[in-house]
Amino acid sequence: MRLPTWLALHLAALRALLVFTVLLGLAYPLAMVVVGRFPGLAGGTDGSIIEVDGRPVGSALIGQSFTDADGDPVPRYFQSRPSAAGDGYDPTSTSASNLGPEDIVDTIAVDPDDTTQSLLTQVCARSAAVGELEGVNGRRPYCTPDGVGAVLAVFRRDGLSGPVVRVVSVNQTAPATAFIARYEGVPVELADPGVDYRAAGATIVPVRGDAPAEPAVPADAVTASASGLDPHISPAYAEIQVDRVARERGADPSEIRRLVQEYTTGRSLGFMGSPGVNVLELNLALDEQLPAR
Repeated sequence: MRLPTWLALHLAALRALLVFTVLLGLAYPLAMVVVGRFPGLAGGTDGSIIEVDGRPVGSALIGQSFTDADGDPVPRYFQSRPSAAGDGYDPTSTSASNLGPEDIVDTIAVDPDDTTQSLLTQVCARSAAVGELEGVNGRRPYCTPDGVGAVLAVFRRDGLSGPVVRVVSVNQTAPATAFIARYEGVPVELADPGVDYRAAGATIVPVRGDAPAEPAVPADAVTASASGLDPHISPAYAEIQVDRVARERGADPSEIRRLVQEYTTGRSLGFMGSPGVNVLELNLALDEQLPAR
């Protein structure tokens, strides 16, 4: 007896559903569990949890912050890179900020709680804060001295051409001082909250300034990783933290550098990525070998 076409199609779909459920819903996950128990892989599948005196203190694979209750850096510890995963290093919210290099204008709302910083201002603010903490020059190109993006909204008489008639520092509001007094002879104003100067017909002009081409604060100190969970920092970022950590622990900087080198990993397979320093493992080693006095 030949089945009706509609019924044959439904039975074929049901068979496909059952086969793929068994293969992809049962066999494949179980196979991955078995592979994950192989020697050398079990630690990663279990989260690579690090314990001290039987108490879990973090993961070797997931970064974390070393801050106090107010969110300020704890001076005796090396600091991690910024994170865009949730409130920071949240594995359930792993993601990048999705902000790109053209995100340079802050959204300054009338209600300060609704104000959002551009990627440029986030980088500028972080660089200034790291520079102050580490005692290095935190200035960067396209950043103002007060740590926001150095960006102007330039109005010209004929729209995109003609002489400049008005200039606004779009990321600065009162009582700040405009990072540049005049632009093409026109006084620079501070931004008014709630105004979209781009929509008002202005040309957005970032101003490089006279900051060094190679900032003292490295890029990973001011930008989040793609996942927001990276537990490593660059050797360059670790280096500018050495003197602070040594001072807080009453240790010789050479001893701190020795531990930094010990917890620095090379490129994957010898050629992929960049060397990195695992911050949690380094800080635990500091507590064990060079406790704060």
